[in-house]
Amino acid sequence: MFNSLFYIDFLIKEEKNSAVFLRPKFFLEIDKNEKDTLGLIKKNLLDSKERFRSKSIDFHVFIDISEKKSHFWSPQLHIEVLPKDKNSCTVKGLFGPKPQVWTFFMFLHFAVGICFLVFATMLYVNYSLDKSLLFPLLMVIILPILWVILYFIGRLGRDFGKKQMIELHDFLLSSIS
Repeated sequence: MFNSLFYIDFLIKEEKNSAVFLRPKFFLEIDKNEKDTLGLIKKNLLDSKERFRSKSIDFHVFIDISEKKSHFWSPQLHIEVLPKDKNSCTVKGLFGPKPQVWTFFMFLHFAVGICFLVFATMLYVNYSLDKSLLFPLLMVIILPILWVILYFIGRLGRDFGKKQMIELHDFLLSSIS
């Protein structure tokens, strides 16, 4: 599941998932309890109001790029701080697009999937009734291609926001250590 293991320093161990995913994840094991770790992150976010916007709910922190630097493909970092034992915790990080962008892309994927099913059914019905197969067959061929194109557009968007992903990741690491 994980393809890389990095040691940031003696206190932090990081695991990252494969680069294939549209929403990359990472895990940090930290030799501080969860309240201290969360306090460090929140303190550094207050000091970096010009660079980042954030929301915090319990042990979850959502970090966005400031509105000045933000663009359509700007990532969001969701951090969850989980207790491991009394003196250590695990920080889960998940990069993803802003919720509006994610919802829009999921809507497009579902719309293409539903249209594919409709045209596949139409193809079967037209075949059964000996009617013209041209349009439904064309759509059954075009829609999976469109689906793949949507996937690669998402990948390009992630690559476009990669610099900001690194900025968010570096900020988190500097906040914790």
